[in-house]
Order: sequence, then structure tokens, then C-alpha cells
Amino acid sequence: MIGKNKIYLDYASSSPVDKRVVKLMNHVNEVFYANATSLHNGGIESRRIIEESRNLIAKEINAHNDEIIFTGSSTESNAIAILGVVNYYELKMKNEKREYKIPHIITSEIEHPAVLMNCKFLEERGMASVTYVKVNENGIVNPKDIKEAIKENTILVSIMYANNEIGTVQPIKEIAKEIKHYRNQMLDVSRRRTTSEEVKPEAQLEVQPHVVPEVVPLVVPVSSSIFPLFHTDATQAMNYLDTYNIEKLGVDMLSFNGSKIYGPKGLGILYKKRKVELSPIYSGGMQEFGLRSGTENTAAIAGLALSLEITNKMKTKEVERLTKLRDYTISKLLSINNKKFPIILNGDILRRLPNNINISINGISSELLVIELDAKDIEVSSRSACKSGDEDDSYVISALRKAKEEELNSEEGSLRITLGRQTKKNDIDKLTSTLSVILNKYSKWK
Repeated sequence: MIGKNKIYLDYASSSPVDKRVVKLMNHVNEVFYANATSLHNGGIESRRIIEESRNLIAKEINAHNDEIIFTGSSTESNAIAILGVVNYYELKMKNEKREYKIPHIITSEIEHPAVLMNCKFLEERGMASVTYVKVNENGIVNPKDIKEAIKENTILVSIMYANNEIGTVQPIKEIAKEIKHYRNQMLDVSRRRTTSEEVKPEAQLEVQPHVVPEVVPLVVPVSSSIFPLFHTDATQAMNYLDTYNIEKLGVDMLSFNGSKIYGPKGLGILYKKRKVELSPIYSGGMQEFGLRSGTENTAAIAGLALSLEITNKMKTKEVERLTKLRDYTISKLLSINNKKFPIILNGDILRRLPNNINISINGISSELLVIELDAKDIEVSSRSACKSGDEDDSYVISALRKAKEEELNSEEGSLRITLGRQTKKNDIDKLTSTLSVILNKYSKWK
């Protein structure tokens, strides 16, 4: 598909599979095809491939191997994280016969649909209340807004590492610090409360000299000891941002997949810190520590592990190269001089992914531009690929306009241009010259 005549600029939707990954997956498919749960030698060898791959992935993000859960996609990873923690919370409260409060979740208004739709699912069924934190005009979440939104019954905060549509990078470490500070405060309050209840003044009077009173273990309410948990969708971030040490990132759960890092489609990862308890969202064969039932895709798992290793090895140089190319692209696009179709950049100009450029062009539809560019063998997207068939306006761009106290122009079309390993400077030159010609053509009828 990405040949001499094609310029592919939609890497945020999907990346081509690295040839080294294809070679490995073909080998695994040919040799290690047995079900990894089988007790015979073929099954044992398949299990070995899976566990070696799990170990490699854990090493690449500085995690423990039992913190890596294989899923079918980032979407499924997000669902297990969100629905799984709500299910666990409900069971925990019932088993411990505690007063049950409907759990509260905090997310942002510009999250991927894989997060937003699960939150709305819980709201519609009365299983959770949700706060959708607003972003500023550049699409950035303020960590203080997260802090202010936390309630006693908040069990989860889910903020994506980098936005899939406009590429803005969120202050994940700062948000993690706010959550950790809140948890520590609640833990201290719980300890003081427990101590005051367990050791009463009259009981202290009965203690004889030189007699050490029995130490009563502290009973810390579940809401103050581990909640709220912090989850981030890092699907767009794995190629370009700091994911080498997940402990320093400060998250409890993290989602990503193979299709964005030049690996296989149909395979995702959920990193889950050891202390985090989730309940499965469906039942079956109890694979993946009981959280994701179904026969494992051995070849895809091996391929994803290799693709992540390759990504990490070349990340520093590729980020440097693409950042320069991204800035060049932005400069070229904004210099297109067409008064009838003004172009503006969406998202923060600096706090954005090295490969992402999202622009709005007033007076012409996104779909028309995508079709016109495709006719010239240039492939871009009009918005997130998961929403490309939706006729509604982009809720992400709409959030940016509302932050500026502006309404989204009904004639405003947005293009997402995302660069990758095969993108060269001459590809950008052809994109900008072709887009200029297209806009000049339609300006005659405007």
C-alpha cells in the first residue's frame, strides 16, 4: 500500500508492520501453533514463547512480568481497566459488608471513545458517576482540576498520555502526583480515625505500668488505601514519549497496542500494577491471570514484543527526526496563502507528539479534502479513525473552541496528518503543494 505512488500520512490510525516482525510472526505461526494451555510438548513450547515475550515487554517498560496482560486491542485494555475496577469495587464492598456508594470516575472531555463510551455505559446503567474534566484551548488538562474533582468515592482517574486526534501530550506525571498526594492524605486520616476508635481514653487508664498494650492492627477502608487508581491510554505515546520506566510515570494501569508501533493488529496490552485488583468483565478459560479469557495469539504476542523492542531502540533518533519534520510541515501548511480558506493549527504547538499535525480549514469539509488528496495518492484522515464514519463534529476540536469561548464553525473541516518511519521531506512538499492546488480550485466557487 505504501509504494512509490502513495504517500501515507495516517500513522496514528495504523502503522505498517515492520518486516522483522512479519518474519518472526510467520516463523511462530509455522512452528508454535499449539494451544498454549495444552500439556503436551507443543503447548509447552507455545507457552514458553508467550512468557518470554511477556518478560521482554515487561523489561522494556521496567515492569514485572505478571503485570503484563495480553488483550485483543487497546479498546479492550481500556474496557478491562475501567469496567474491571468498577466490578471489583462493587464486589469488595459487598464482601466486606460496607456501605456501598456508587463509584465515581474522573476522565477528560477529549478522551478516546474507548474510554468515553465505557464511562457513558456505566453512567447510563447507574453503575458509576463520571466527571468529564475540561481542557484548555490547546487541549491540555490542568492537574489541579483533577485534584478538585476527586471525591470520597472516586475510584478511578483515566487520562490519556497523548491525544489521538490533535496529538497534545498530557501532564501525566503531575496528575499522578496529585492523586498520590490525595491517597496519602486519606490514608493518614483513616489511620488517625482508626487509632482514635481503637484506643479510647478509659481503656488507656486500665493499662498497668510496664505492661505493653496489645497492638491493634489498623483497618484501612478500601476507599482510602488504594483509590483512586490512575489509568492512562498510552496507545499514541509508545512510539515517542517516555515509557521506559512505568514506575516513574506514576500510573497504576496503562494501555497500548501493536498496530501503532509497527506491530501486529488485533493485540493489545494492559499494564496493571501488582497491587491493583480487577474483576474480569467476562468469563471463559481464565487465561491472562483470569482477566482475559481466550486462546492466546502466540505469533502476535511474539511480534508485539519485538516491535516494542525495536521502537524503544530507535525512539530517541526517530523523535528528533520527526519533530523537525513535524515543525517543517506545520510551517509549510500555515504558509499556504488562501484568504478564502484560512488554515489554523489545532492543539499545543510544543506539547504535542512529534508526528502529529492537526489543522482546521474554514469553509470546506474534511471529507472532501480527504477524498481530493486520496485522488492524488496522499492518504490522511479527517479525524480519529474510530470516528471517521461519524457525521457529528469532532468533539475534540469542539472542546478547544469552547475553551476559547468560540463555537465550532459548521463549515470548519479538520485534517489529521500523522508522520511515520517512512515519511520524508519531499512527501510533505507534495502534500502542501497538492493541498494548495485543491484549495485554489474550490476557492473559485466560494
